[in-house]
Amino acid sequence: MPVNIKELSGKEDRLTGGHRLCAGCGASIAVRQILLAIDKPVVVANATGCLEVATTIYPYTAWKTPWIHSAFENAAATISGVEAAYQSLKRQGKITDDDIAFLAFGGDGGTYDIGFQSLSGAMERNHNILYICYDNEAYMNTGIQRSSATPPGAWTTTTPVGKVRPGKVGGKKDIVASVAEQGAMYVAQASISNFRDLIEKVRKAVSIDGATFINVLSPCPRGWRTDTSDTVNIARLAVDTCYWPLYEVENGKWKINYTPRQKLPVTEYLKPQGRFAHLFRPENQHILEEIQEWVDSKWDLLQKKAQLFQ
Repeated sequence: MPVNIKELSGKEDRLTGGHRLCAGCGASIAVRQILLAIDKPVVVANATGCLEVATTIYPYTAWKTPWIHSAFENAAATISGVEAAYQSLKRQGKITDDDIAFLAFGGDGGTYDIGFQSLSGAMERNHNILYICYDNEAYMNTGIQRSSATPPGAWTTTTPVGKVRPGKVGGKKDIVASVAEQGAMYVAQASISNFRDLIEKVRKAVSIDGATFINVLSPCPRGWRTDTSDTVNIARLAVDTCYWPLYEVENGKWKINYTPRQKLPVTEYLKPQGRFAHLFRPENQHILEEIQEWVDSKWDLLQKKAQLFQ
C-alpha cells in the first residue's frame, strides 16, 4: 500500500512530545515514523539506552503504548516472552484480540554488542516480533563510547584522535547480514531520510508471521558533532553515498530498494560531522581513501547479492 502523507499526518503520535531526547535526535524521528506506520495495537520492549532513559524519566512516560524495560542486554528476550505469553493466553481463550504487533527497540550498543545473544535467540526461535535497531554508531547514553557499529576513523571518547591512532581502527559490523544468517524471515536496512521506504518496510515486517528485523540509521548530533537541524540531511547523504544503502532480505532473497542517480563520494557524508574532522588533515588523506574503498566494496558486494535474485 502506498504511503499516504495526509493519512499519516492525521494519526495520533504514539510517542509524545515533551520527552528528554536531544534536539535533532534521530532515534525519536525513527520511532515516531515506525509507530505511525502500524495500524494495529502495539506492545513495545525497550533496551537500556538514550531512547529508554529519556522517554521514561520517573514518574513520566512519553509512550502511548504498553511499554516494558528490563535490562540493557535482553530487549529481544523480553519481547519474546511477552509474545509467547500472549500466544499462550490466546490458545487458552483468555485473549480474543489476535492482531497485536510486538516491537523491540534497541540502540547499536544494545543490539550489535550487548544484546546480540538474545537477538540471535529470538530470531532463531522465530517469535512473531519486529526488532528495530536505531543505529547511532556509539554508546551515546553513557558518554559516546565506541561500539562495534562505530565506523572506521570516527572519534569517540574511547577512540580518541592522537598521533598514534586517528580515531576508530577497524570496520563496522554488518548486523543486517548477521541477522539474516540467523534465519529471520525478513530483515532490512532503512534511514529516517527516506521515510516512505522505512514505513513500507515496517508495514511489511509486521504483516509477516515470524521474526523480523530492521536497522535504521539514526544520526546523533551530540555524538556526531553535527548541527541539530542537519540530522535528516546527513542521513540522506549516508544513503546517497552508499555508506548506508537501503535494502531488504526476505526469505533469503536480497533486494536493493534504492540506487542513487549519482553516487556521491563518501567525503560528502563525512565532512559535516565533527567526529570525522581530523580525517581532512593532509596526513590523514589515506584514511579517507581507505573508507571510500570500504564503502565501494560493500556496495559492490550488495549489488552482487541482489543480482542473484533478479
